[in-house]
Amino acid sequence: MGVYKKSLANAILHILEKAVDGYVRFEDFTYHHYRYHYDIPELKKSALSQALRRLREGGLIEQVKLKNDVIIKLTEAGRDLISDPFEEKNWDGKWRIVIFDIPEEKRIIRNLFRRNLKKWGFKHLQKSVWISRRNVFDKLESYIKDLGIEKWVIVMEVNRLTSHTIS
Repeated sequence: MGVYKKSLANAILHILEKAVDGYVRFEDFTYHHYRYHYDIPELKKSALSQALRRLREGGLIEQVKLKNDVIIKLTEAGRDLISDPFEEKNWDGKWRIVIFDIPEEKRIIRNLFRRNLKKWGFKHLQKSVWISRRNVFDKLESYIKDLGIEKWVIVMEVNRLTSHTIS
């Protein structure tokens, strides 16, 4: 979940994911949020508006205006962010492992790289070791070349992995 862990934004993403029709009316969410998620305390409109704006700017939700209603929908990027990278559906049986040691003088690139690993469903296993079941090997390889960090990054795709720390 990264940045959105245990936050109003996280709750909004999960509510939209579980919504029967795939969307929630803004008015329903504002005044009847307890129907969707019981862990949200009394909701302030300003906090909701700010969370929705950040999610929209991040491309995780979209707002659609229909007559007198505003509808909030989860985008594909939002769905990807909250989906479990270790879920079994459509898994090809291969683990993608990324090990890196990007120097301090390339900190900005290192932080960008780390942020995109999270976005692509990688889970932090150990310091500078990330792992995922998602098939992003080719995309990752190309991205590493674009950043010019290939001499500091190792990407592996393996069929078997033994660890007691991986869920």
